[in-house]
Amino acid sequence: MNKRPFVLLRGLVREAAHWGPFADDLRRAFPGSVVYTPDILGNGVHYQDKSPTTVRGMVDALRAELGLSTPVRLFAVSLGGMVATEWATAYPDEVERMVLANSSLRGLSPFWSRLRPAVYPKLFASALEAELLARERTILSVVSNRSEVHAEVAEEWTEIQAARPVSRANLFRQVLAGARYRAPSTPPRVPTLVMLGDGDRLVSPSCSRAIARAFSAELAVHPTSGHDITLDAGPWVVEQLLAWMGPQA
Repeated sequence: MNKRPFVLLRGLVREAAHWGPFADDLRRAFPGSVVYTPDILGNGVHYQDKSPTTVRGMVDALRAELGLSTPVRLFAVSLGGMVATEWATAYPDEVERMVLANSSLRGLSPFWSRLRPAVYPKLFASALEAELLARERTILSVVSNRSEVHAEVAEEWTEIQAARPVSRANLFRQVLAGARYRAPSTPPRVPTLVMLGDGDRLVSPSCSRAIARAFSAELAVHPTSGHDITLDAGPWVVEQLLAWMGPQA
């Protein structure tokens, strides 16, 4: 029997290359499963396109690009969690199960939890910073708690941004889409695992806990990870997926 493919969905202005080694680690953990890492319009290979201003628009663009005929397993981080939620809500027959990591939903959490006020100055500074390396260092200082890898990762992320620069217009279009999206009135009817990093300084971990309660989902908590959970705790994430799905999934 063919194994269900994984579709990995990144967050705000992030692209496939930002998964780092995680996508390959997932492939090794689930041999025989295809792992797709598509980019939301406006990011990555689509950096010259306009980002949709609705999450539903992001979903439909991804579905059209992938053209998959078999149900998928969604693994989604941050804004990607909203995309996964809408996908599973609007097209439940296309989603076998989903994992939402460090995400948040309007209607379940207040705005000051969905984007912590303490990080506003750094986010504003990074949006205005013209020097790419300085910008990526600032972003890393907010989303990751593994300071020992920041120098190397900042260099890698700078190369990504230089090769496929996300415009400020697309940044704001994606922010608008995320701000407008609201939790569905009826939870998606697909098995769901919620992951969170208790060290997340960008989005309060209470947002993931609220999703888990609303969706009657299982919850996995990493005690120290920041917002970019696959960077800070990639091997742990893979272990949780194996425990939840089973190694033969």
